[in-house]
Amino acid sequence: MLQMKRSLLVFAGLSLICGLIYPLTITAISQLTFFAQSNAGVIKRGDIIIGAQQIGQLFTGPKYFHGRPSAADPPYDASNSGGSNLAPSSAKLLGQVQTRIEQVRRENKLSADTPIPADLVLASASGLDPHISVDAALLQAPRVARERKITLLDIERMIQQHTQHPLLGIWGKERVPVLNLNIALDNFKPQ
Repeated sequence: MLQMKRSLLVFAGLSLICGLIYPLTITAISQLTFFAQSNAGVIKRGDIIIGAQQIGQLFTGPKYFHGRPSAADPPYDASNSGGSNLAPSSAKLLGQVQTRIEQVRRENKLSADTPIPADLVLASASGLDPHISVDAALLQAPRVARERKITLLDIERMIQQHTQHPLLGIWGKERVPVLNLNIALDNFKPQ
């Protein structure tokens, strides 16, 4: 009986420490030291939330840069995060990719032999990736410039200004946050 009491006390104590005290402490530290990051980098315009820096958004209009496809259903639903889990040899995946390639070529008025960056046709592992490669942004630049009646040079400058570089110049690749770039486009005033 003594062993049972000890076991229950240890269980209750560890449950309190690991299930309540530790998570609340870590949450408090992250809210105090990394507020924006711990809240997904929510972007507001006034009192209205227009997006989050850490979660992709669905942009389909021709005057916006389009992000990576999302495997979540509905697209970019953070409560349903995950990849498609389709094998590279899957006929369903190959069909989806071919459809997306045709769509990217059609939207951007590209020839049949123009290479398409993989991140415009393949979903990320989480299905929520908010970034595209610089190549993917540059491929879409002429369409966005044409639709917004902005010079291609101005669009390319905006892409360059919003390009995020690898962490410490080592980890990761250059990437462009689609939401930030599209917000900058909406706020752009030609000189």
